[in-house]
Formats: sequence, structure tokens, C-alpha cells
Amino acid sequence: MAAAEEIMPELQQLVARFGAERIAVIVGTSTSGIAETEAAFAQHQTDGAFPDNYHYRQQQMAAPAEFMAQWLGLKNLAYTVSTACSSSAKAFASANHLIQTGVCDAAIVAGVDTLCRLTLNGFNALESISPTICSPFSKNRRGITIGEAAAVFIVTPEPDAIQLMGVGESSDAHHMSAPDPEGHGAEAAMKGALMASGLAPADIDYINLHGTATVKNDQMEALAVHRLFGERTPCSSTKALTGHTLGAAGATEIGLCWLALAANNWQHRLPPHCWDGEVDEGLAAINLQLINSVYQPTAASYMMSNSFAFGGNNVSVIIGSAVAEN
Repeated sequence: MAAAEEIMPELQQLVARFGAERIAVIVGTSTSGIAETEAAFAQHQTDGAFPDNYHYRQQQMAAPAEFMAQWLGLKNLAYTVSTACSSSAKAFASANHLIQTGVCDAAIVAGVDTLCRLTLNGFNALESISPTICSPFSKNRRGITIGEAAAVFIVTPEPDAIQLMGVGESSDAHHMSAPDPEGHGAEAAMKGALMASGLAPADIDYINLHGTATVKNDQMEALAVHRLFGERTPCSSTKALTGHTLGAAGATEIGLCWLALAANNWQHRLPPHCWDGEVDEGLAAINLQLINSVYQPTAASYMMSNSFAFGGNNVSVIIGSAVAEN
């Protein structure tokens, strides 16, 4: 709700234009209301009863999408995508499919995850939690920093100043929690997004890396990006700025790309790669951007956002902005 209220006038215009029956809601999450369940069970252990305001449906994965649809009075499909850290990026693929097949005329796409003990304890059990702010691709990296976030988008089929150009997905199922060390699934997702958008690697002005600051993810992503883009394409991981927001990471980081494309917001500044600058020489070389890096838009500008998840669930999303001629 907090994120959606920031674009409430646009949401109201969307409903007025397309009608409540023709707007779908797709939300990506990995924890839904698990924090509320943890608190409720803690009270139950102490008092022998759950809080009056608690209901088990709060933790169901469908709840965020169902809430959004009910809150806005929408009558089309409303469902949640839960594929760990690729959840909200994959929601864009779902919206694209639903619009293309005529199931809906427009979609509200969102990602949301809140902090909970389940997530913290889970990543701690994997020995993946950093004691300090994460430093992706550094030789001193010590794991992830977990964050929480929400981001909401409107997706329609008409051209706009910033457009959803293409989405690529793959599922290599290499391992429950470890990525394919060669990055073949990640590369397939990036190639799929390029193919869907009709673009070549040289057309991409910036890549927002998944960049978790874990050894295996950084190794495979650097390798996959280097094979496809070489050392030319500017890129960064913004997880040192936001933390790893898990199911909300894809939507949050696509949002950062959107801001970089919107000249009136960031004057074409690229999302920076904030780290200690200590290069891991064992990683394939990629072009990490520092604070205040800028890009010069030409006829059009395109940015890619990568999200890679447990189970080898990979997705890349490309958005683009046409530049008005003087």
C-alpha cells in the first residue's frame, strides 16, 4: 500500500481507462506475511492464544496480490509469483504474457518483501550473511546484506517514454541453493531478453547485476556477463545501497533503472557500484561503475536488470527510453 499510494493518481486513471475487469495484478514475494506469523506464534507460546488481529491467511503467498486487487476494486486475475529472489522480475514476464494473450489490457506489477526471522536464519544457516554492508565482486566480500522493499509499476501495451522492451527467463535447476558455476542459465536469460527486445549486446547501456556478494553468485554472473558483453557495458550491483530485498529485488532494481532512464530524475546518472574497490582478480572482468558515473543517451537507451534465484531460476528484464530529439 505504501508504494502504491505514491502513484495513486496514475492507478486511478488506469482503472478509469481500462475498467476494473481488464486490469490484472501480479506481485512477486518470498515471505509475504511470515513476520506477522512469527509474532503471532511467539504470543501463542506465551499467552496460549493468537492475537485477535492475526489470521493464518496473512502468510499465504497469494495475500499481497489479493490485497492489492481488493483494495483497488479490480476484478481480473490477481496472483503472486514466488520464485525466491527472481519473484518480482518474473512478475513482469507474467504481465507481458497476460497482455499479449488478451487476458487483460493492463497490469499492475509489484514486488514486496519484509524482514522476518525465517529469512535471516535461513541465510545465516547457509553462512551467507555479511557482518557488514555487502561488497559485491570485491575480494573482501563476506556475503549478503538483507533488506526489505516494495515497488509498484503499471504495465500497458501502448508505447511510453520508458518501455518494457523484453524479458528472458531460464531454469537450469543446477542446485537447490547454488548457481551453475559456468553461468549458462544466467546467460540464457540475458540472451532471451535481448532476443525478445530485438536488441544486441552492444545496444545495452547499463546492466543492474544480481550481484549478491556471495562467492558463487559473483563468480558465475561475472563470467556470464563477460561472455556476452565483454568489459564494455557499464554495470553495477545496487545491493550495497538497498540490501538484498529478496522477492522484491527484481522490481526494486528495475525501478532504479527506470530512474536512471528518466532524465528529469537523475540527469542520466547510472546507479553506482558502492564497494571497497578491491577487485577480485579471480573474477571475469566487467565494467563496474563508480559514484556519479553518467551515460550519454543517443537515439534510444536500454538497461538490463538481472535476477537469479535458488533452484537456478533466472530472469533478465530490459527497459528502454526513447530520447526526444531537439
